[in-house]
Amino acid sequence: MRPTLASIVHHSALKLTVRAGEDRLDVPVRWAHVSELADPVPYMEGGELLLITALQLDAEDPDVMRRYVKRLVGAGVVGLGFAVGVNYDEIPKALVDAAEEEGLPLLEVPRRTPFLAISKAVSAAIAADQYRAVTAGFAAQRELTKQALNDGPEGLLSALAGQVDGWAALYDASGAVVATAPEWAGRRAARITSDVERLRERPAPASSVVGGEDRVELHSLGTGRRPRAALAVGTAAALGTAERYAVHSAIALLTLTTERSRSLHAAEQRIGAAVLRMLLAGQPEHARTVAGDLYGELLDAPFRLILAESASASAARAHADGHARVAAAKPSKAPVVVPDPTNGDPLGGLAEIVESAAARSGESVLVVPDGERLVVLAVDGGAAVTACGEYAAALDAARIATREQPVGDEDELVVGLSAPAGPIAAAAAYKQAEQALSVARRRGRSLVEHEELAAGSVLPLLADDAVRAFADGLLRPLNEHDATGRGDLVASLRAWLSRHGQWDAAAADLGVHRHTLRYRMRRVEEILGRSLDDPDVRMELWLALKATAAAGE
Repeated sequence: MRPTLASIVHHSALKLTVRAGEDRLDVPVRWAHVSELADPVPYMEGGELLLITALQLDAEDPDVMRRYVKRLVGAGVVGLGFAVGVNYDEIPKALVDAAEEEGLPLLEVPRRTPFLAISKAVSAAIAADQYRAVTAGFAAQRELTKQALNDGPEGLLSALAGQVDGWAALYDASGAVVATAPEWAGRRAARITSDVERLRERPAPASSVVGGEDRVELHSLGTGRRPRAALAVGTAAALGTAERYAVHSAIALLTLTTERSRSLHAAEQRIGAAVLRMLLAGQPEHARTVAGDLYGELLDAPFRLILAESASASAARAHADGHARVAAAKPSKAPVVVPDPTNGDPLGGLAEIVESAAARSGESVLVVPDGERLVVLAVDGGAAVTACGEYAAALDAARIATREQPVGDEDELVVGLSAPAGPIAAAAAYKQAEQALSVARRRGRSLVEHEELAAGSVLPLLADDAVRAFADGLLRPLNEHDATGRGDLVASLRAWLSRHGQWDAAAADLGVHRHTLRYRMRRVEEILGRSLDDPDVRMELWLALKATAAAGE
């Protein structure tokens, strides 16, 4: 520990005598400094033992001494050493009284003890303390390394908690608590997850100090722009030098573990990309062989296929596909593996969320970046699918609360979720997810499940610009005819189709004779050049009428 006034007083070679402030000798001494200035305060940093002979002080004036001592205490000076036998044969009573009044320890320095001897004693004690701290730090590093190798991060946290006489917690990339030591620290670690989330928004490496029941230091872990994890260390007081060495060693070891995990993660992604490629190619048995123990459990149970895009990429895709009709999409090319998807984009954030949720619940999850998309295979009904749904719901709620425009921010996501499927139906699940993604993009929602499409109506899909353009083009000749006042062919066609071609019922709806309606339908066929006996023509005309009606609402 650092030297104190008590240790300096008890130094046998210095022969110091305490004349005031005997009850405050346990304060640490940062340095011993000599100054004969009447006001040395501008040159003080706090924690000094000030040594004087009162060469320029009227040490016998009570008012002068009270002001002098008060300034020293205000500057953080921890003790005053007065050399007797130089300017004064003994310490003047005015100075003793002022020191007693302010509680400042006052030490009498005999003439035979030079100030240099006191400075050397303080310096040697500080050096010895630093040496002990470094030695203890190296010992702590060896112990932490041993625990990390034998028991992983959990063992390291346990050793670190013992070194700092407090507690320690590890958080994953999503800000969730992964492990704590001792076990009772779990609640305290959970209370500061919001602080951990704020730390993650800062470029790594980053640190902060949080107050509360304890003094908690937070440190980000990882060498990338975004931290991969975070370490919290809670103690009753500020860390000493030895404890600081222990914390820095823990940060280095956990960072090494994190970077190693990143390399393993990249290797797992390459395997996952191969597994996904085989599933989409209709080779489930080969996929199962490649998956092995890493993803084999995922292929043994029903899974969901999640397909995600950033809102900006989704908008660009919608623009590029503006003239395409809504239909089942084909799987894209083989996924392209990106070593580190968590580079600050929304897809990387979603990958973190589903991977963290799966890790906490012990599930297998396959996450593969695919160009501007993210493909995820997750256990049906599992934590990863639930986390994805909750995240999308939170995005929708935030947009509603802030009255933002739907799905347009480049930091937001559009997600399509397939129905439950097995390995043999992976390609179909991909199509389902892509269809759901397309609908989510058009409806301005963050997530749509394919099961919603089967249970809903096809009519909302008619809002697509391409469908409206098709409808306008198909019905334009009829609208132009009606605009001349020579008949009401569009309304007649709508009534006839709604009555499934029943002449009497449709004519009654229009209030005309059935022969008039027959004449109008013949004119429709002549103008369009298409036969109303063809069911495909009737279907297209009905959808065109519904699309234009929806556009006019």
